Amino acid sequence: MKKSTFLLGAGLGAIMLVAATSGANAQSWADNTTVSGRMYYDVTGITRKVDGVTSDAAGLGAAGTNGTGFDIKRFYVGIDHKFTDLISTNITTDFQYSSGVSATEVYLKKAYIDFNFDPRVDLKVGSNDMPWIPYAENIYGNRYVEKTLIDRMGFGTSADWGLHAGGNFGAPADDLTVSYAVSAINGNGYKNPSRTKAMDFEGRVSAVVYGQYNFALGGYTGELGQQTISVPTPQKASRLDALAAWVGDQGRVGVEYFSANDYSSALVKATTPDKADGYSAFGTYRFNHDWSTFARIDNVKPTKLLTPTKTDKYYNLGVTYSAFKNVDFSLTAKHEEVTASTGTPIVAHKTTNDEVGVFAQFRY
Repeated sequence: MKKSTFLLGAGLGAIMLVAATSGANAQSWADNTTVSGRMYYDVTGITRKVDGVTSDAAGLGAAGTNGTGFDIKRFYVGIDHKFTDLISTNITTDFQYSSGVSATEVYLKKAYIDFNFDPRVDLKVGSNDMPWIPYAENIYGNRYVEKTLIDRMGFGTSADWGLHAGGNFGAPADDLTVSYAVSAINGNGYKNPSRTKAMDFEGRVSAVVYGQYNFALGGYTGELGQQTISVPTPQKASRLDALAAWVGDQGRVGVEYFSANDYSSALVKATTPDKADGYSAFGTYRFNHDWSTFARIDNVKPTKLLTPTKTDKYYNLGVTYSAFKNVDFSLTAKHEEVTASTGTPIVAHKTTNDEVGVFAQFRY
């Protein structure tokens, strides 16, 4: 039995057992339970070239495989149950296609007990959202079209197993509201709950000024779940995050930046250091209730010391039709370009990935 299947069954069983014993009858349980879901899907055509020649080869790392087809990128189903004003729980499944086994798989993305002591002090135990990526996704607003900067480049994860605390100071109507989030986690991501010698830490402090101007700073430090008694980690992964954005009724515009050191499972076990940094600038303009347009530019140096000439540039541009509440269709063009000069004698190489089609989401 696969570990992911076992974890899913165990999590569902635990939630149902606790819920079944928490009330006098099934009706009282149902009254305090909600079910939600969201799906990201697309119909697109991809053209991938390595040094100008159409190819499915690995190249320099630009993602994608040539062809036209339908993809379900993500399908989440969430179950929330409230036991008391203090204690609640959530379980969220994550459906995706795994190229490693050429089959679809279902994971537990979130499974936690929530102790909501106060709006300023909320504690979650289990697998939950990490402080940075879900926050950046909410500001960006177009996650179904593309992952945000550090998620797209593999310099962070959206959820992990551990202890998660957060809170808010101020009301939405206030001129200034401040929030925080901090997590002590295993470091392997939500698909791998195994423990190691030490836990990793990620945190964020953010503020909203006059209800529209958003500012945030965050960071990560740890061994990414690689340190054990038998496997030393000479280096420690670290990451600095920053974001500034305006979000209003007419649209949004913002920029996200990161700087990372030794941020991979291989690098923390290596003795040769590496660095990375990059930024993402994005914007959305809403013409009316139904129609909007958006654009984004990413520029990343993913390995500044080991391959200093390597650069990843990414662009997208699209038009969105919001057919119903929580149902969106976006005609989108994407372009990714990864370049580097390698070899002896030095030769410049380029991998490009172009994708055009309709990206969509629905939520309930």
